[in-house]
Amino acid sequence: MVAHVKTVAFQGIEALPVDVQVMISPGKIGMHIVGLPDKAVAESRERVQAALHASGLSLPAKKVTINLAPADLPKEGSHFDLPIALGLMAAMDAIPNDVLQNYVVLGELSLDGAISYVTGSLPAAIGANAMDRGLICPEACGAEAAWADEDMDILAPISLISIANHFRGTQVLSRPKPAQRALTTNLPDLADIKGQETAKRALEVAAAGGHNLLMVGPPGSGKSMLASRLPSILPPLTPAEMLSVSMVHSIAGQLSGGHLTDQRPFRSPHHSATMAAMVGGGAKARPGEVSMAHKGVLFLDEFPEFSPQVLDSLRQPLESSQSVIARANHRVSYPADIQLIAAMNPCRCGMAGEPGQTCARGPRCQTDYQARISGPLLDRIDLRIEVPAVTAMDLIQPKPAEPSENVAKRVLRARQLQEQRYQDLSHSDVLVNARCPTALIEKVAQLDKAGTSLLQEAAEKMVFSARAYHRVLKVARTLADLDNSDIVGRIHLAEAISYRIAGERLTQAA
Repeated sequence: MVAHVKTVAFQGIEALPVDVQVMISPGKIGMHIVGLPDKAVAESRERVQAALHASGLSLPAKKVTINLAPADLPKEGSHFDLPIALGLMAAMDAIPNDVLQNYVVLGELSLDGAISYVTGSLPAAIGANAMDRGLICPEACGAEAAWADEDMDILAPISLISIANHFRGTQVLSRPKPAQRALTTNLPDLADIKGQETAKRALEVAAAGGHNLLMVGPPGSGKSMLASRLPSILPPLTPAEMLSVSMVHSIAGQLSGGHLTDQRPFRSPHHSATMAAMVGGGAKARPGEVSMAHKGVLFLDEFPEFSPQVLDSLRQPLESSQSVIARANHRVSYPADIQLIAAMNPCRCGMAGEPGQTCARGPRCQTDYQARISGPLLDRIDLRIEVPAVTAMDLIQPKPAEPSENVAKRVLRARQLQEQRYQDLSHSDVLVNARCPTALIEKVAQLDKAGTSLLQEAAEKMVFSARAYHRVLKVARTLADLDNSDIVGRIHLAEAISYRIAGERLTQAA
């Protein structure tokens, strides 16, 4: 008899169905696992045998063959332990064979029969629900799996004995409850920043429209402080966004205790990060920083210090909101809908253009440093601002600064306007102006005669690319939304253009 147990293999955040087929037959004693298993799956043979022995069961002195179908799909990870063990128990009549037909199973086994945490429980639960099946997962994974569907049948046993007793009817496993992590209430506040009113305005515009932002200024001007306060003015994740973000974090094994949160991710990798760390990769094609920042913020401090190859690898995710990792035998895609915030000094010594300061290497210091950032990457950054050094008067006699709470209300109102606008235009997948298709932005940001003349003049003088032209329109549309205006006026367009002027020298250097 062949026992069948359903499990999954992961490609990105997609859970592909895998049929675990277990057969006990006469022949040479031993257990053989076939179906392109990796090292972790091959080693499950030892873990399964020890766990069954600890649970009071032992394999018969026969040949045991385990096939992971489809056989041409690579199988990676330790989550195949539990489906193999349950398949063996069903083949030995230790549990009824038919009770497993309605479940997808995953979990790692300890030598004492306990079921340990595995990554990817949330994508597996969503995949099982799409197959109209329940899920059996470790107890530590039950809280995150329960988010897939409130009516879905989910079992989260602590050990092999507990799941066997449940199927025999001597023990009842209750359905786990979804868990949500409490919001952090002590986020850094914009009120802490003295001066820099222009930079705060640009940060508000970036938050309202989901625009990418580059801040250029000398050391100590407050660029990192500004970026760290962006999460305090961003709206919380919607339920759909929360699931999308949590699926990536589940695959990466970074859902603490299975608790989901509606706070947007904020990732700040060091400038020594490799390309695989940034966009994803490695032996098992794990998600990188751009995917871990999905629906949130990717902050790159010391922007030119990153490797030019690493920076240019961001161009495709910024444009398509996907990070595609291609290998010789497979192709993995992770979502990467990010908002890029970057900060940099104007030159290597950091003081180019500051009053009373000169570079030892002269103008070449600034040109060479800024040329590390390519023109095509800069073209994808909507807002480029200069952040000058804070004056002594700003520090000694600071004016009362606006708290993040007030700014967050304006940002939320502007985002609600955008979401409603694109829903009315049958583009419900678009939530912010920065993600508006180019053909559509020309309709929602129509200019009057004066605005058209201004944009034409600016495009000729600054040599706008087609991408830059449309990004100026997107920023102008966001500025109008902040003013609660249906019309994109000349004043909105002028401010949007001003955010491109600061980066003109950078583009020329690149």
